[in-house]
Amino acid sequence: MSSGVFFTYLALMAGVTYLIRAVPFVLCKGRIKSKYIRDFLYYVPMAVLGAMTFPEIIYSTGNFPSAIAGLAVGGVLAFFEKSLLTVAISASGAALAVNLGMMMFK
Repeated sequence: MSSGVFFTYLALMAGVTYLIRAVPFVLCKGRIKSKYIRDFLYYVPMAVLGAMTFPEIIYSTGNFPSAIAGLAVGGVLAFFEKSLLTVAISASGAALAVNLGMMMFK
């Protein structure tokens, strides 16, 4: 790919990204009064993050039982509002333990 084509694509992507972020500010002046729309916009980032993250959790270890063990441990700790570091380390440790256990008894 030539540098001219690359910079054309780069400028086009930057423009599209800017427009996607700038258009709502231009169109929505003032506070959104609809409680339904405000509630919807409040939960959209969490729903999108969950939809992007969940499949990766299942396929990240390459071993379904260890992925489910990590998901279960992480879910339980998150439910009890433990810190992010505690949840991440514990879920990774559970997935590792199940993976090692399956390798030992194979």
